[in-house]
Amino acid sequence: MFADRTLAQSLKKVTKTFPVVLVTGPRQVGKTTLLEKCAPPSMKYVSLDSLPERALAQEDPALFIQRYAPPVIIDEIQYAPELFTSIKIEVDKQHQHGLFWLTGSQKFHVMRNVSETLAGRVAILDLLGLSIAEQEGCAATSRPFLPIPELLGEMEKHAKPISLMEIYHKIWTGSFPVVALNPEVDRDLFYNSYLQTYVERDVRDLTRVGDEAAFLKFLRATAARTGQLLNMSDLARDVSIDPKTAKSWLSILETAGLIYLLQPYHTNLTKRLVKAPKLYFLDTGLCCHLMRWTSPETLEAGAMSGAMLETFVFSEMIKSYWHNAKSPVCYFYRDKDQKEVDLLIEKNGMLYPVEIKKTATPDKRIVKHFETLSRLGLPIGHGGVVCLTETHIPLTKEADAIPVNYL
Repeated sequence: MFADRTLAQSLKKVTKTFPVVLVTGPRQVGKTTLLEKCAPPSMKYVSLDSLPERALAQEDPALFIQRYAPPVIIDEIQYAPELFTSIKIEVDKQHQHGLFWLTGSQKFHVMRNVSETLAGRVAILDLLGLSIAEQEGCAATSRPFLPIPELLGEMEKHAKPISLMEIYHKIWTGSFPVVALNPEVDRDLFYNSYLQTYVERDVRDLTRVGDEAAFLKFLRATAARTGQLLNMSDLARDVSIDPKTAKSWLSILETAGLIYLLQPYHTNLTKRLVKAPKLYFLDTGLCCHLMRWTSPETLEAGAMSGAMLETFVFSEMIKSYWHNAKSPVCYFYRDKDQKEVDLLIEKNGMLYPVEIKKTATPDKRIVKHFETLSRLGLPIGHGGVVCLTETHIPLTKEADAIPVNYL
C-alpha cells in the first residue's frame, strides 16, 4: 500500500528551481517510495545500500556519475560522501534543475557534506513517518500547525472523527508506513528487525559502540523518558555508563532522526527558566515497542499514557511543518516555580502557546500559565489545548480546546 505524502507537493515545486534535492529522515519512513512515486519516467535509480555501487561511488565517484548519469535518484548518499564533489561538478556543467534526487538516513553527516560542497545548489527536505492527515488520505490539505481560530476552521473541514482507542492504536502502532498501512504486518517483528538493522548499520557507521547490549538498554531508558525533561546524569546512571557516553549516544539518536530535543525558551529578561531540554521520540510505535507495551489498551491504561499522547501530538506538529518543507521555531516553557507550557511556537515575532492534555473535558484552568509568558518580552498569540475533545471549543478569549485529530 502507498499513502500520498504531503511532502510530494514541495518536492515537485523545489525540483523546478534546484538542481539537487536531498530528502533526509530515519530509515523506513518512505523516502525512496516518495521519490520513485514523484520521479519522471526518465529518472534512473541507484542505491548505495548495494555494496558494488557503494564501492564504485567511494573509489571512483566520477565514473559513478558517468554510469548513473542524471537525472538520477541516489539512495542513502551518506555512504559515499566522495560523490558530493562530482555531483557539484556535474551540476555546474549542466546548469539544469532536477538533476539529482538524494536520500540520506544520517542527517548530521549528510548535512555537513552538503553544506561544504553543494551550498546554494540543493533543496533539503525532511521526512518522518506518516502523519494523521496522510493516513486518512488528506495529505494535500495538511498545513503547518498553529492554534489560531482561522486555521481551526480549515482543520475541522478535513478532520475525521477518531475515538480514544483509535488514537492509542495509532500511538502504539507507530507511523512507519510498513506497519501503519498494513494491519497484517507483525508489528513486533518489524520493530525487532528495525532495531537490529539500526544498531548493526547506523550505530556502527556513526560511532564505535563497544557494547551493543548496553546501547539497546540505553535506547529503552531513553524511550521511558519521552515527554520529560532530560537529566543526562540520571539517564547515564540507569544504564551504568558515564554521562559523556550518554551524551554521545543521544547525539546518535538525534542524527538518525529517532528523537528530538526540544529546547527551553530563554530570554535575558528572566533568569528563572530551566535550561535542560525535553526529550521526544519521533515515532511513538518504536517508543512503545522499546517500553514493551503489549497492546493499545495496556498503553492507554498505563502510567505513560499522558506522556505518550504528548509525544504523539508533538511528533504530529513537527510533521505538519517538515512535510510542508517548513522548519518550526518551537520551544517549551518552564520556570523555577514549576510553571510550565508544553509548547511555544514562534512565528513572525509572536509566541503561540500550546498545552497537550489527556482529557475530553478541558477547562480554562489548563491555560492559566499562558499569562506567565508576558514576562518573555514577545507578544503572545492565540493559544490552544490539544486534547481529546471532539470539536474545537473556546476555553477563554485567548485559547481554544483543539481535538487531536485536527493535526
